[in-house]
Formats: sequence, structure tokens, C-alpha cells
Amino acid sequence: MAVWGICFLLFAVLYIVSYCIITRYKRKSDDHEDEDAIVNRISMYLCTFTLAVSGGAVLLLPFSIISNEILLSLPKNYYIQWLNGSLIHGLWNLVSLFSNLCLFVLMPFAYFFLESEGFAGSKKGIKARVLETFVMLFLLGLLILGIVWVASALIDNDAASMESLYADLWEFYLPYLYSCISLMGGLLLLMCTPVGLSRMFTVMGQLLVKPTILEDLDEQMYCIQLQEEALQHKLNGSASNSYLRPNSQHLYKELDSIRTQRTKLERKKKASAWEKNLLYPIVMLILLAGTAISVFLVALNILYLLVDETALPKGSADPDIGNASLSTFGVVQAVVEIILMIYLMVSSVVGFYSLRIFKGLTPRKDDTTMTTIIGCCVSILVLSSALPVMSRTLGITRFDLLGDFGRFNWLGNFYIVLSYNLLFAVVTTLCLVRKFTSAVREELLKALGLDKLNLSNSPTEPEPGKIAANGHQKSL
Repeated sequence: MAVWGICFLLFAVLYIVSYCIITRYKRKSDDHEDEDAIVNRISMYLCTFTLAVSGGAVLLLPFSIISNEILLSLPKNYYIQWLNGSLIHGLWNLVSLFSNLCLFVLMPFAYFFLESEGFAGSKKGIKARVLETFVMLFLLGLLILGIVWVASALIDNDAASMESLYADLWEFYLPYLYSCISLMGGLLLLMCTPVGLSRMFTVMGQLLVKPTILEDLDEQMYCIQLQEEALQHKLNGSASNSYLRPNSQHLYKELDSIRTQRTKLERKKKASAWEKNLLYPIVMLILLAGTAISVFLVALNILYLLVDETALPKGSADPDIGNASLSTFGVVQAVVEIILMIYLMVSSVVGFYSLRIFKGLTPRKDDTTMTTIIGCCVSILVLSSALPVMSRTLGITRFDLLGDFGRFNWLGNFYIVLSYNLLFAVVTTLCLVRKFTSAVREELLKALGLDKLNLSNSPTEPEPGKIAANGHQKSL
């Protein structure tokens, strides 16, 4: 009973945090209570539940690792008797169960419920929309099970396997389906994480104030003010002249850009010396160290895989919590592993929204539709559910996967695991090399006079806050 109470408290905290996040980005609606408002509220509650489950999946391995180290350090402490293997195993099983529930039931229900209007000829209302949603869910379930049945029949076409296809719905179909989803999530992480690791430097550079050399902020502010006054004068003239009105939209956009630059310059001017000259280099070094350690651990794991096949990720039915440390350097290594896992998750989310194909799902504060929120929650759930598997597959941690997370068929395939590690190490290294050599490449093209030919496809974005007020300003 105590285990269920602790699980409920942990989930309640995650649910409250998820609700605050979703309400921050959800598009504000009027206070009129109509049918669409009720449907939106139900869909929002389901999205909040899914986001809370995603947070639980992210914290599974960190919580398990730190619990193991605490039980090793304080084995007979009365106040931590609630922290045991039964609780850890229960958390893994609950997260696995709720992940399946959200992915295959709740999120499809939220989407179909949001898009439903009721069958033609039926009385409009919530009941008609619920009926249409359940019919769509039933048809979707038949389609997915049919695809899984055909795929499994093509893979195992012997007589015994064909007979088991008709009876093993819970023992074969759903674990096999979730194993496929986990593999796709792992591939999505493999695609997003290297991009996110290189993109993190740009994101932090936009959030922090960069140190500058030979830059006159007062002169830049003066130039910005002159440009803003000139644009404002043009807009005032276009308002009175009908011939200039078609260009007013372009002038308004340019004025917004100038004001954004002025805001950045004001923030840079107000920043203290330690923030400009100390905080930015420290953060960049921390990001670089985290990325380098991750690649180093993956390289070590590749060597382990080549030497000893027992290094393959595996599941454990009986969690051995508190009996032996799984980290060579004890608590210090456990803390480093936890930081790296959270860093990889944040990088994967940043990389996901940086990819051109997923940019349409980028949430905007107070202006994100429920359909976009559903897509974001599904994407984050797939990424977070695959995070424990990816962390163990890459050798970031040696903690064995518990529950259904350790039952994935592809985890025992040596070639898949080795290829996954090699691709992660190679792609991450290439992304970082491309990131740090792009500035040098740009300068070389400018020195050769080839910058106007657009020979460089550098992903770095121009910094609008830097106005060429003097010809010798430079930035680190």
C-alpha cells in the first residue's frame, strides 16, 4: 500500500508541473462554456497526463541509480525503508503500462475527439462525438493489429508461429508492437540527439550575453535609434499617402526587427562584467565537456561490445537494488551519469524542434493549438520512453533495464546495438566538427572574396543585434 501511495505522490508532482507547462503554451480561449471548450479541456487533461508519464520515463533511470547509491550508503536508515526494490520495479512497470496506454489509447482518443463532429444525421453533442471517437479508435486498433499480424507472419512463417498468432494477443502482439515503437523512438533519438548536442551551443549563446571585444555599445544604440526614428517617420508618411500603403507591412516587420535588436543591445549593456566574461565561457565549457564525455563513454562501450558480448543491454526481472554499486567510481560516477542522461534528453528535444520536418510542432507561448500540443506530447513521449533504452544501449549507464523495457527483442541483436553506438559516435562528432569549423569557414570565404557566392551552408544564424557601427568590432 505504501508503494502505491509513493507512486501517486510522485505522479501528482509530475502532473502539476506538466499542467503548468501546457497552460503556458496553450492558446487562450474565451470564457464561454460551449461544446468545443469542454472537448478542449478534456483533451488538455489527457495531454497533461501524457506529459507527466513522459517526465516519469525520463526520471526512471536517474531515480533508480540514485536510489541504489542511497541504499548502499545508508542500508539500515529508518527514514529510507520505503526506498526498496519493490518500489523501483513498480515504478518501471507503471511507466511502461501508462506509456502504452497514452500512446495507443489516450492520445489517439484526444486527437479524434478534438476533430470529431458526430456522424451525419445523428444529434450533435458530446455523446455523438464520443461515439464517433470510439468507432475511429476501434478501426485504428484493427488496422494496427492487422499490420502487426502481417509483419509477424512474414518474419516467422513456421506452423507453430502461425498458430500462436491467433491466441497471443497480450503475450505477443502488444510487446512486439511496443518493441517496434521503442526501436523507432531509439532511431528518432539517434537522429535528434547529435543535432541537439551541436544546437545547444547556439541556444545557450542566444540566452546568455556573449563577451565582446572592441565593441562600442553606445554607438550601436545611437545607430539603432536613428534607424527606428527613420522607419517611424516612413510609417507616418505612408499612413497619409495612399501610394506608400502597400509597403507599410514590410516597414512594420523591419521596425519590429529593429526594436528586437534594441532590446538585445539594452540587455547586453545592462549585463554585468562577470556575466559577459565569465558565465558564458563556463557554460560553453560545460556543454563541451558533457558532449565529449558522452562520446567517450560511447567509444568505450563500442570496445566493450567488441571484446565481450555480455556488454549487450539486457533486462532484469528481479531488481538487485542496494546490494552492489553499478558505478566504478561510486556516487560521483552515478551523479555524472544522471547529468548526462538529462543532458541527452534536453538535447534530443532541442534537436527534434531544430529539424526542418518537425519545426511545425514548435510550441509558442499562449498561441499553440490543441492539435499541436497533442503532436508535441506524442513526440516527447516517444523520445522519453526510448531514453532509458538508449542510455543503456550507448553504455551511459550499466543499470539493467527493468520491466517491459528489458523485453525488447532488438536489444539482444549484437549488430543493431553495435551499429547504433557507431552511428551515434560518428554523427555526433561530425555535427560538432561542422559546428565549430563553420565560423572559420565563413572567415576564409570572406578573405577569398567568395562569401557572396553562398558556397557555405553554415547553419549558424546571423546575429541581428550586431550593427556595423565601427569596422573593427569583433565577438568571441
